[in-house]
Parts: sequence; structure tokens; C-alpha cells
Amino acid sequence: MKNLLELDARLSERLRVAEKPGLRRIVAALLAHSGDSWFWLLGLALVWGFGSPYWRARALAFGVGIAVTAAIVMTIKFTVRRRRPEGEWGSIYRRTDPHSFPSGHAARAAMLSVMGFGLCPLWLGMVLLAWALGVMLARVAMGVHYLSDVVAGGLLGSVIGYLFLLLTGAWV
Repeated sequence: MKNLLELDARLSERLRVAEKPGLRRIVAALLAHSGDSWFWLLGLALVWGFGSPYWRARALAFGVGIAVTAAIVMTIKFTVRRRRPEGEWGSIYRRTDPHSFPSGHAARAAMLSVMGFGLCPLWLGMVLLAWALGVMLARVAMGVHYLSDVVAGGLLGSVIGYLFLLLTGAWV
């Protein structure tokens, strides 16, 4: 297990751009923050408040999905208690949630992507998938997660999204 964790840390370090000024760092920082739950909940509240019944239903479904995903991720994080990688960027994440496994951002992004494919037009599912992969890589690039954190989060979020669609029969 120790060898796997060391390999994970080495691969994660290779992807890191947090301390390297430039366009890649700017893009990674924007993508890393774009998966924040408050950002999504605010956007979904606006869609629910001003959208058509079609989009209101989807906003509600995505909001419920975010809440369920957060509860599952936090339960796992406080059970595993893996420390985040050392670093300066992302101090708010390090203070409010010092645990890195699994990545909540990756889980949320993957869940939204899977639900997007099941509930929305195909083009939106494709956009959400590309965005989710970007968020996952950005979380590692900015040094707030190890590669295994985002892989596990992505798999977990995909399963949650799929189960949500199965359990609701994609009712929206």
C-alpha cells in the first residue's frame, strides 16, 4: 500500500502547476473553483427561480444530487481522514475540509455529468463531461488533491448519478 501511495504522490506532483505562474495555472485555478458547491447551488437556484418547468425540475434534481453526494463524500472523508497534499493554494479548502479522499469536487462534477446525460439534451451532457474531467485534473494541478482522490471521487460521483437516474426513473 505504501508503494501505491508514493506512486500516487509522484504522479500528482507531476501534474501540479499551483506554484508555477502562467496561463495553465490560471485555467487550472478557474476550473478547480468552478466545481465549488456554493457556485452550483447558486446557479441552480437561479435556474429554478427563473427557468421553465422543464429546467426547474432539472435544477431541483441536480440540487438533490449535490446534497446527497456531499453527505456521502463527507462520511467517507471523515472515515478515511487522508490529509491533503501540502501547499499554499486552496487555503480555504485546507481550513474547512482538511481531508482529501475522495475529492468532493470530482464526485460532484461526475455526478452532474452523469445526471446531465440522463436528464438533459445530449450536448449538455457532453459539456458537463468535458468540464468534469477538467475539474478533476485541475484539483490535482492546484495541489489540493492527489490523483487517486479525484479518480475515486469521479467513480463515486458517477455511481451516485447513475443510481439517482435509476431510482427516480429519470422522472424529470
